[in-house]
Amino acid sequence: MAIESEMLRGKCGRANYNKLLEIKNSYLMEFISKFVNILNPESVFVCGDSEKDFDYIREKAIKDGEEIKLRVPGHTVHFDGINDQARDKKATKFLVPEGIEFGRGLNTINKAEGLKEVTDIMSDIMKNRELLILFFTLGPANSPFTISSVQLTDSSYVAHSEIILYRSGYGEFRRIGNNNDFFKFVHSEGELENSVSKNVPGRRIYIDTDENIVYSMNTQYGGNTIGLKKPAMRLGISKAAREGWLTEHMFISGIHGPGNRITYFAGAFPSMCGKTSTAMIKGETIIGDDIAHVRNLNGDVRAVNVEIGVFGIIKDINPEDDPIIWEALHSENETIFSNVLIDKKGEVYWIGKPGKQPEKGINYSDEWYRGKVDDNGNEIKLSHKNARFTTGLKNLENIDSEYDNPQGVLLGGIIYGGRDSDTLVPVQEAYGWEHGIVTMGASIESETTAATLGRTGIRTFNPMSNIDFLSIPIGRYVDINIKFGQSLKNPPKIFAVNYFLKDKDGKYLNSKLDKMIWLKWMELRVNGDVEAIDTGVGLIPLYEDLKALFKDLLGREYLREDYIKHFTIRVQENLSKIDRILKIYNELGSEVPDILFKILGEQKKRFEDLKRKKGEYISPFSF
Repeated sequence: MAIESEMLRGKCGRANYNKLLEIKNSYLMEFISKFVNILNPESVFVCGDSEKDFDYIREKAIKDGEEIKLRVPGHTVHFDGINDQARDKKATKFLVPEGIEFGRGLNTINKAEGLKEVTDIMSDIMKNRELLILFFTLGPANSPFTISSVQLTDSSYVAHSEIILYRSGYGEFRRIGNNNDFFKFVHSEGELENSVSKNVPGRRIYIDTDENIVYSMNTQYGGNTIGLKKPAMRLGISKAAREGWLTEHMFISGIHGPGNRITYFAGAFPSMCGKTSTAMIKGETIIGDDIAHVRNLNGDVRAVNVEIGVFGIIKDINPEDDPIIWEALHSENETIFSNVLIDKKGEVYWIGKPGKQPEKGINYSDEWYRGKVDDNGNEIKLSHKNARFTTGLKNLENIDSEYDNPQGVLLGGIIYGGRDSDTLVPVQEAYGWEHGIVTMGASIESETTAATLGRTGIRTFNPMSNIDFLSIPIGRYVDINIKFGQSLKNPPKIFAVNYFLKDKDGKYLNSKLDKMIWLKWMELRVNGDVEAIDTGVGLIPLYEDLKALFKDLLGREYLREDYIKHFTIRVQENLSKIDRILKIYNELGSEVPDILFKILGEQKKRFEDLKRKKGEYISPFSF
């Protein structure tokens, strides 16, 4: 250890090494020494919690060429390589020891084999480069939710992104002292060519839930590399399962009701399915848009956003539908754009941005011009469908005053959503916690989007919108969710929403702003202010209540024929969906709790009774 300490001191220099010594954590020092020895950087920078240290990272990102300054002060742009534009599910694997059953459907590799492979990749990968060591917390510091985390990376872009997205944790590490309960992330973008990762075929994201370590190599895209984001979700789900709480792919928003009342909702949606736009509804307030930790504190459900920023999809953002984000993206603040187009003036463009689009510029394919094609002959759009922006919550005018509350916020409702063109009504309420978890959360199907590699538009099974991040068997995950609610004094109401219902001609039946109405109705339901129609399979709004909300909030007449189109119960489509879900869970075998089959079986019988009594398509006025 003395030799390793001398080596580490030499790489760090006196000032950086003293920052490590001030933490007084032997487990941390052992971890850092081990990987500095493997990665073999030329030098090490230790980021504390001072603006001077943060400025070093910001300036380094520009100096390294990983970011470019834009016209608006504080704004920069980053480009990932043309083949490094989304989360790589195939290359993301769990390290599983010999003889351990990890659950069907999860991408795994033998731990010894995987460690050898990733260690070989890491060996000397940072030679002639600088290693950046940063400390963060998931959730507010010194609270029941706090998880301390350390990030090792050679990417100034990754480090800069995390400074925007997460609370500094250097002080928290100093407070907890010699404690081994922290998350660890080791990342290298690998060899670079034109400032982007060159060896993308060697991209690996390996996760060790036993030792709480994530390895990410030969990639820059944030979903693969920003350790505290989706990589940390895998560690968080495993940790939560062991300790009796939940790590969820959820936004948290304060929905404002009558008399200055605020009711907090958490909502789970697959990527590009309206999660961020729901969290950003004008007139409401935001706690977070992506990841929530949920705990039972004295019988109440309380939740925190583990982040303090947004890594959001920028496609189609416009001033009419997304006024809060639009304002933030056009104001002087600290924001990183990624994989958009920039012109010679440093102006930013993306797919769906209103106004005239340029004929040429710079994007993730380097020099771009309209009509440019890739090596396969496919047209390269001016920005990627999964292009992003990274900005702090403090830059949003609707940030909720409770966003940093160490005790979290009390949840009144939980919402599940997805892309569904032909089955579910726009909003419905479950009969209770178990009915909602099973028929809504555990039964989500959603069309695939550009947020992951592969074909888009394919209907996929995605329980709680979390399947990409599960680190435990699906059946166990569902069972934990069910049992969590059984321990609560007053469980939140559970709702399902569907923003993507289409007519027979393939046109959307709702505008983007209609989600405001569904949210307001749910807030009223949680507080007992409106009644609902019991369809026999769930609870839906009364026409009169929606008509009043549309008039008051959007200044629109909500016609009876629109209500019928929206809230007709599509019996056969729902029966087909239940059969698909039952088939999936039957194939998972004994890991699935019996109560899931019981509740889905009862729901199927209700639909069959409706079909027999009222037909396959049932108007809401029939109840």
